[in-house]
Amino acid sequence: MTKQSLAASAGRAGALPPAARYDDPKVLARLAALKDAPISDLKQQWRELFQSEPPPFNRAFLESRLAYRIQELRWGGLKPETLSRLRALAEQLGDDHSSGRRGRGRGGDRPIAGTRLVREWQGVEHVVTVTADGFEWQGRPYRSLSAIARVITQVRWNGPLFFGLRSQRGAAR
Repeated sequence: MTKQSLAASAGRAGALPPAARYDDPKVLARLAALKDAPISDLKQQWRELFQSEPPPFNRAFLESRLAYRIQELRWGGLKPETLSRLRALAEQLGDDHSSGRRGRGRGGDRPIAGTRLVREWQGVEHVVTVTADGFEWQGRPYRSLSAIARVITQVRWNGPLFFGLRSQRGAAR
């Protein structure tokens, strides 16, 4: 393959032969520089590569996601067949995010079934168990944590906030 045909096919996933796949010195240098870059530089690179504000995650996450994105832009991303298979697996596993939509009351911060949430309120410890279709408190089923928090406190509460699943700013912990 010539350099021109390599360059022409660079945007297609899996188009480069294995020998030519990882020998771009500019990409390798850029990847190596991520480890020593200040966090402010990583966030700026995020803005440039994703055209969005960086998420409030740790440095390791930013580095790994930036490294993937740099390589993705140079050599292409996952093949459509792979993406299709991943979506099918996510749907099969019941992932609410597989279609890009969040189900009401079933956000990404909802614990898995069997998780026990413990909250002390006015000297009394309250234990809630997450079930497949809701929550259980004192042997009774509830559809939401907010309903349980309302019974405990006698006032309206955001249930995930009351049980410590969400911070005051609304972000998941």
